[in-house]
Amino acid sequence: MGTTRVCADVSSGSSKSLSQSLTVSTSTTETVNGFHEFKICGYSLAKGVGVGKYVASDTFMIGGYSWAIYFYPDGKSPEDNSSYVSLFIALASEGADVRALFELTLVDQSGNGKHKVHSHFGRALESGPYTLKYRGSMWGYKRFFRRSSLESSDYLKENSLLVRCRVGVVKSVTEGPRCYNIPVPVSNLGQQLGNLLESGKGCDVMFQVDGETFNAHKLVLATRSPVFKAQLFGPLGDRNTKCITIEDMQAPIFKVLLHFIYWDELPDMEELMGADSTLASTLIAQHLLAAADRYALERLKAICELKLCEGIAVNTVATTLALAEQHHCSQLKAVCLKFVALPENLKAVMQTDGFDYLKKSCPSLLTELLEYVARLSEHSVIASGHRKEIFADGCDANGRRVKPRLH
Repeated sequence: MGTTRVCADVSSGSSKSLSQSLTVSTSTTETVNGFHEFKICGYSLAKGVGVGKYVASDTFMIGGYSWAIYFYPDGKSPEDNSSYVSLFIALASEGADVRALFELTLVDQSGNGKHKVHSHFGRALESGPYTLKYRGSMWGYKRFFRRSSLESSDYLKENSLLVRCRVGVVKSVTEGPRCYNIPVPVSNLGQQLGNLLESGKGCDVMFQVDGETFNAHKLVLATRSPVFKAQLFGPLGDRNTKCITIEDMQAPIFKVLLHFIYWDELPDMEELMGADSTLASTLIAQHLLAAADRYALERLKAICELKLCEGIAVNTVATTLALAEQHHCSQLKAVCLKFVALPENLKAVMQTDGFDYLKKSCPSLLTELLEYVARLSEHSVIASGHRKEIFADGCDANGRRVKPRLH
C-alpha cells in the first residue's frame, strides 16, 4: 500500500509569504480472492488421450474474470514422453495484462492433509504477481507430478483426483480524504406504494380475475408495465375504463403479480397462498413466469426463471422446459435440457404428464433434446478414452460452444 502526498503552494500578494496546504490520497493494492474445486473422475480412462490433450473444468468467475483449470493426463510437452501429468490455470475471458496470484493444490484424499501445493500466496515474489496477457494465457506446471508416483499415491482415490485452485486478482484503488459521514436511509418506495395499495385510497380501476375483485391505480400500473400502459393510456385503450376482466389467470397469481408491481418484491408465498412445498413453489413460479411475460415485467420474469432453475425436478422439468421455450427464457431452457438429458433422469421425465404436455405444445423441443442427448453421449465416449480428440466438435461436456484455447 502506497501513500501519495501533494503539497500546494499559495502565495500572498502583499507580504510575499508562503503558505502551504496539505492534501492526502491513499492508493491501496490488494487481491480479490476466490477458490474452485475440480474433481477428475475416471482417471485411468483419461490416460492415453495423447500429449497436449486436456480435461478442462467448467469456467468460474473470480475478480471479474473467467478462469478454467486444465489437466493433461499425458503431459503437455512431448519431450517428457508422458512421464508427468501437467496442471494449469488459464484465463478464459477477454482481458489484457491481468495480474494475479495463483495456487494449485492436489488434495490428499486419505484425510492425512499431505496436499501437494504450488502457491504464490504467503511468500515474497521477486517479480511481483504473474501477468496473463490474453485469453488462453496459462500459469501452471508441465511437470506437476510424476505419473508413476501419482498412481500409487493417496492423491488418487477411487480412480479420481481432486484439484483445488485459488486465484487472487490484483486490484488497485485510490481514495482521497473524507471529512463527512452522511448516512443515506434505505429506499422504502416499495413499502410506500404497497401501503397505498393496501389502503385502497385513490384506486381508479378494478380487475375481475377468476371470480375475485382487485382494486389498483392506473398510473402505478402504467408506470410499471408497458402492457398496462398501452391498455390504459394507449391510442387503442379506453382511458375511462373502470373495470377490466383478466382471462386465463388464477386469482392468487394475479394477487402476487399486483403485489410485485407495487412492492417490487415477492410476498411470503407460504403466508399468502398457504403453500410451502417445493412442488407448490415450482407451480407458483411457473404460473407467475407466464404472467410476468404477459405484462412485460422483466425483473419478475428473471426472478421466476432463477427460482425455476434452482428448483428443477423430475416431475416438473418438462412443463418448465415448455414454458422456457414459450416465454423465451434461454438460460432456463438450457438448464432444463441439461437436466433431462442426463441418463439417470431421462426415462423418469418421459413418464411424467409434463412430458406429454411438452410433446403436444412444443414438438420442436424433442429434436433439440435428442441432439443434446446425442452430444452428451458423444462427450461421455470422449471422457472414457475411446476417441483421441477432445472437444473436436467445439463443444464442452455441457454441450455449449466454446472458443479454442491455447495449448
